[in-house]
Amino acid sequence: MAGAKQLTNEELKLQVRERTREVQILHRISESISSTLEQATVLKQIVEVVVEVTKADACLLFLISENKEELILRASKNPHPRLIGRISLGLGEGITGWVAREKVPVVVPRNASDDARFKFFHRLPEDRYQAFVSVPIISKGEIIGVINVQHKRSKRYTERTLALLLTIANQVGGAIANARLYDDMREKARRLETLSQVSETVASDRLIEDVLQLIVTMTAQLMSSKICSIMLVDQDSGELRITATQSLSDAYRRKPPLKVGQSMSGRAVQEQRSVYVPDVTAEGGYFYRDLAKQEGLHSLLSVPMLIKNNVIGVINVYTSTHHVFSEEEMKTLQVIANQSAVAIEHTRLLEKSFEMQEALEVRKQVERAKGFLMASKGLSEPEAFRLMQRQSMNLRKSMREIADAIILAEELQQATQA
Repeated sequence: MAGAKQLTNEELKLQVRERTREVQILHRISESISSTLEQATVLKQIVEVVVEVTKADACLLFLISENKEELILRASKNPHPRLIGRISLGLGEGITGWVAREKVPVVVPRNASDDARFKFFHRLPEDRYQAFVSVPIISKGEIIGVINVQHKRSKRYTERTLALLLTIANQVGGAIANARLYDDMREKARRLETLSQVSETVASDRLIEDVLQLIVTMTAQLMSSKICSIMLVDQDSGELRITATQSLSDAYRRKPPLKVGQSMSGRAVQEQRSVYVPDVTAEGGYFYRDLAKQEGLHSLLSVPMLIKNNVIGVINVYTSTHHVFSEEEMKTLQVIANQSAVAIEHTRLLEKSFEMQEALEVRKQVERAKGFLMASKGLSEPEAFRLMQRQSMNLRKSMREIADAIILAEELQQATQA
């Protein structure tokens, strides 16, 4: 074509090498993301390839939350493995949130922190990095997450590099969506298994103390919580007391009781609804903030234990890091709470039944003993009963024991006379 620049052989060779490298990179990504459905593994492989492609000093991968209201750090390179899952941004917040909301990339070749959209995290050394590229991860038109690439020094990102990052983001969007779906299905299967185990435990012949202890242990494992506890309403004092917990902390186990309406657990009982606290150490209405700091507790979900619209207690789940409980998690915990309530109510009914049966047996024995006294001593029924009462008080024995002694003496006398 007239006027078109003629490329030299070396330039052509360089272009071919670059294109070949890009194809190889995309092929590697395709192989790696198709080799597993484990989300953590997929994200780790994506970050490693991006760092290799861009020669980045850092790479952070954020995924959209289940409620689609925030982005959460799910993978990173150099460094921060301990911060994965702990850093979050709202849509539109910072450059990352802006990219997610607008679904367009942002390139800042120098002084990235001077950009009006930049957000400081303070805990991240990358806040001081110079160059910054942020590209959206999209699948079927929906935002999945954002990939951030950062360099310590100013860097001019070529159109080819940006195009390659966008291609990578588009390619991995579907894989990440599939991996998240796989994780969700596996998590649901785990919840169903735990609920099945809870149901078996509730229906077992174990003592109620053992049942509740098994429930808090299984729930803590299911919810990945640091502390899980069941607090029951004392029917005499009206206070909430810890009945079961898997925590080994003596300080937590000795936590003073609460009145209904006090703190978060008391509110859950009074209002008959779940109460969520993002950070108990910063919540003014939470009674034991110092203890929470000491135990390393952060988020709390307190769910009432309901049976026939009557609240008999709460089940509490604490996490060691900031955690937004999903609707699925809240429903699961409510099912566990209600099953626990059924187990407790069933036990109480059995105890009442045994008490009534025992009372009936005592009454029968007392009536029989009164009859012997009336016949042998010529006493009236009230006189015989008062005599038994005096003996019970003087000897500090129960009416059942006094009645049994009178019946035994009468039977022995009849046996000797036979």
